[in-house]
Amino acid sequence: MAGGGTAGRMLARAAGSAGRGGARGRGARECRGGACARGYGGARGTRVYMGCTPRGYGVRAGVGTHVGLHMREHRGVGRSTGGAGTGAGVHTWVQSGCGCKDTRGGGRAVGVGPDLRTRVGRGARRVGWGRPLGPEETLGLLEASVVHREGALLALSKPPGLPVLGHPGELSLAALLPALRRRLGLPAELHVVKAPARECSGLVLLSGCHRATEQLQRFFTNARRRGQYPTTYHAITVGVPAEAEGEICAGLRWQQQGDAAAVVPVTSPGRRSLARKEVKRTLTRYRVLGAAGGCALLQLQPRTAFPEQLPVHLTLLLCPALGDHKHSSRVGRVLGVPFLLPPEAAPTRTQVLDEELLCRLGLSPQQLRRLPLHLHLQRLVLPQGPLCAPLPPPFLRTLQRLGLPGHWEP
Repeated sequence: MAGGGTAGRMLARAAGSAGRGGARGRGARECRGGACARGYGGARGTRVYMGCTPRGYGVRAGVGTHVGLHMREHRGVGRSTGGAGTGAGVHTWVQSGCGCKDTRGGGRAVGVGPDLRTRVGRGARRVGWGRPLGPEETLGLLEASVVHREGALLALSKPPGLPVLGHPGELSLAALLPALRRRLGLPAELHVVKAPARECSGLVLLSGCHRATEQLQRFFTNARRRGQYPTTYHAITVGVPAEAEGEICAGLRWQQQGDAAAVVPVTSPGRRSLARKEVKRTLTRYRVLGAAGGCALLQLQPRTAFPEQLPVHLTLLLCPALGDHKHSSRVGRVLGVPFLLPPEAAPTRTQVLDEELLCRLGLSPQQLRRLPLHLHLQRLVLPQGPLCAPLPPPFLRTLQRLGLPGHWEP
């Protein structure tokens, strides 16, 4: 029970800091006027949220003001994680992401049994823009991407496109966990505490102790209730927000569209729909870290958790994430001016980019469908302190090509 004791000590040390962090969280929500010190033109302290105007799409802008978007029905939530990167993990990721052979360990076997190869033999996945990777290569990639190991806790940085659970016969993190545990010499079965969505990259927090898992999950729940922001994402967006920082508040829900279900925003969620949990109020805090050529690097901190919350919130900001082939079609343009389309009028499709942006990214229209989602779970605050995950090579490569800053503040 060493892992449980470790988690217990972590939570005990966090008791005092959580209260102090709560005060900071509440203060962070206050609107602040003034120019952004980062050289990004625009007012600070803006809040973007739905259902705040009597009719239509209402917008009230200005320094320290609120921006309201009155919209149609939708619903979404984000998940979080973080990690601290090592040179070996980044190097292996770069090699695999570029389609080069991973020679880590002199080409030794990664320990994936024939039963796993049989189950996921057709589930080869693609890392970044590179070639598809099989179970053995993906397992070696995960092993090299471990960023934290203490007691019963293990953290690694997940590449984009790898699902946590996945469908039957599909390569997933859960299917690889037993082999990963054996490779790392861990005595207990691993459980997922926090992880980003399938298309996102970033920190995955694992635990080998049920008690530690439950304590950490309670810690994250209580942190959100106290108004804290324990998770931080970084995103590259197509479009630059009108304001340098602010909050996106929206009701989100699942809605059936044809044969599939989609997360959509809700104009004015009623008390009954909220009480029946058909709609959830969601909130994300954002900050522009840099902008160039009509694209931006954003820091996102979700206060709530709902599937696809962050990509949907970015569309409400009229700045969809680069590589979002699911929600970006909801943002249309007329004479270069973006506007929001209702979900039923915006079927899912490969993201559309103009020729200039494709040229800067070094992509052809045929390669665009392989562009990964540029949404990375970069930081996760634990009771004993924060973990930070390195940005994946495809993300760093895009930052360089777009002329965006390649670093971030903790």
